[in-house]
Amino acid sequence: MYIRFAAAVLTLTLTACDLGRITVDTTAKVLVRAQPAIQQEADYQLAHDAIPGTLKTIEGFWVVSPDNENLLALLTEGYCQYGTAFIEDDWELAKFAKKLDEIEYHNGRATHIYTRCLNYALKQLGERWQAELYGAPDGVVRLAKDTGVGRRDALMWAALALGSIINHNLNRVEMLAYQPTVKAMLERVIELDKAHPPGRPELAALPHVAIGILYSAVGAQVGGKPAEARAEFETALKLTATREQPDGRLLLARAMMGYRIGLQTNDRAFFHAQLKKVLETAPSVWPEQRLANEVAHRRARRYLSHEKELFQ
Repeated sequence: MYIRFAAAVLTLTLTACDLGRITVDTTAKVLVRAQPAIQQEADYQLAHDAIPGTLKTIEGFWVVSPDNENLLALLTEGYCQYGTAFIEDDWELAKFAKKLDEIEYHNGRATHIYTRCLNYALKQLGERWQAELYGAPDGVVRLAKDTGVGRRDALMWAALALGSIINHNLNRVEMLAYQPTVKAMLERVIELDKAHPPGRPELAALPHVAIGILYSAVGAQVGGKPAEARAEFETALKLTATREQPDGRLLLARAMMGYRIGLQTNDRAFFHAQLKKVLETAPSVWPEQRLANEVAHRRARRYLSHEKELFQ
């Protein structure tokens, strides 16, 4: 009788367990360990084609286990980086080709992808962020101050995503009002980093790249800050420097610095020298960030190929 009762209890217990969720939670830990495989990819096109399927697979796992922090972190970073590396690339190609329909299409697609990144980041940040992000900037500053180092990465990705959404909707005046919000979030991330430097150098560099982009969005005559922008890009490079590569290993920071500040200040010599330096540095200088450096080479070649028309 006791054996039958115990067997019945065991059967009910196993039935109550969500075996799919248990499997997903175990798999999520493996996915975190496997993440460097895509970051180390040397073939731009292979990564371009592979990442969407990978993201949708992880998203399927998240549907099964929506509270899994590992899956949320992978999706947040994955969608933001997919937007930066690939959709931004398609958008730039359309801009340089002056294909208005394609520009509009990629603006819309970028908005959707960065919104996914933002939404996953907000799930990590919690209900207050979800409710108050779009409130007054002063309220967001207070909210950011209350955000500790444990949510540092989610805060960074939320800021980068919102900033990118603004950049792809410059014709919407209501979106421009959130620029101070983005700046406040990034400044809090940098404040946290001073006390608790991230273990991954590229994550330490990204907020500075983002603020550099923010300061170089317009010319100095209409509020841009080229000197401050350059200082932020150079800080990003310094944070990724090594004894063997004292000029920094995050080539995308140098590519963006040369392109954006060169145009902002109409300094063709600076533009050319910085982009040339990107191409003279092998993407393999940072094997763990090979894909990001391949993206930097791709953009540097594009910008240099349009140098004459950019500085007419």
